[in-house]
Amino acid sequence: MTINCGGQLLDLNTPKIMAILNLTPDSFYDGGKFKENSKILNLIEKNIQNGMDILDIGAYSSKPNAVEVSVEEEKQRLLPVLTLIRKEFPEIIISIDTFRASVAAESIDIGAQIINDISAGNLDSEMMKTIAEFQVPYIMMHMRGTPQNMNTFTNYENLEQDILFYFSEKINEARKLGINDLILDPGLGFAKTANQNFQILNHLSIFKNTDLPILIGLSRKSMIYKSLDITAKDALNGTTALNMAALMNGANILRVHDVLEAKQCVTLFNEMKHN
Repeated sequence: MTINCGGQLLDLNTPKIMAILNLTPDSFYDGGKFKENSKILNLIEKNIQNGMDILDIGAYSSKPNAVEVSVEEEKQRLLPVLTLIRKEFPEIIISIDTFRASVAAESIDIGAQIINDISAGNLDSEMMKTIAEFQVPYIMMHMRGTPQNMNTFTNYENLEQDILFYFSEKINEARKLGINDLILDPGLGFAKTANQNFQILNHLSIFKNTDLPILIGLSRKSMIYKSLDITAKDALNGTTALNMAALMNGANILRVHDVLEAKQCVTLFNEMKHN
């Protein structure tokens, strides 16, 4: 449960907080919010103070029916900001949310230490080879199709078993290439209905059979705000409630918009666990 992030060892036996930084104009919650460098740096400073363990930067919106973005545009959005962040915050652990091998490679060259791939290599056949070459931790998410059409791929014979089989094949592929540090993300909201998201959350412990860390990203997602008949803006309390459920069922990393509340959740979970 320890991963090597550019020489920094991160022990995932204690749950960690991954903070989201979206550099996209159309993300479902904070799209277009972080255009100015000053706002980006202020957010990171605040997240560090609030207990962030990993910063996850993405420049391609993967929400359902998201607009396709070219490789060039993704790099133009991402790489200058990554360069700035690495210069201003040399100590933090940075993850890059991309499914493109060339974006991953250039980001690692600049100083990113983790790659977070929504497609687990399915959308770019060079991705796993790139991860193996650079030997960085690799987050593999379960998804079917693409962000543009994934909502049409929600039929499963056996939801948990199908996802587990998908991961077993991906783990095997990664191990053959010599990738050491793997993290699994069951992909809540990606080719899953709201009911399926809750089912996965309820049976999260099944994925512990892989002996790999589990990442859960449910922050302010529609499974919360549609269930409560509110908006993503008002979904922080629901996010915190489900983050605690995820921790109790075995999550090792929480990917969130709101670091302070998630950190408090982890602190209380640890208190409960150790008493």
